[in-house]
Amino acid sequence: MVHRNNPDVIARLMTTPGRWAVVGLSTNTSRAAYGVARYVQSHGHEIVPVHPRAETVHGAAGVRTLAEVDGPVDVVDVFVNSTLAGAVVDQAIAVGARAVWLQLGVVDEDAAARARAAGLDVVMDTCPAIEGPRLGL
Repeated sequence: MVHRNNPDVIARLMTTPGRWAVVGLSTNTSRAAYGVARYVQSHGHEIVPVHPRAETVHGAAGVRTLAEVDGPVDVVDVFVNSTLAGAVVDQAIAVGARAVWLQLGVVDEDAAARARAAGLDVVMDTCPAIEGPRLGL
């Protein structure tokens, strides 16, 4: 089954304040994750940087893995290569996240199917900074 993004899910995730674990977020300002995390944060969402270096980004303390996130996670925002995305999605399922958002260019149909089967909302191959303006944010 080919995943199709649900516009209602995108709108709900973008407009309902939540806690977004941003996997791949570091202090590298030239990476897309840096600007997108700022965008997400500026729209009322809490961010948790998830990166092996566990850096503080945009004032938010980082953690090394999703398992280290203290408290609930609403959305796991995935900024890793498609070949690594499946493992991140599996971790998102394990920590009880409510949704996974695979960024523009990140596609893993099998991982999306596993997430849906586990009851998570799935957005794939698009970006909040693209979808937000479409919603008038």
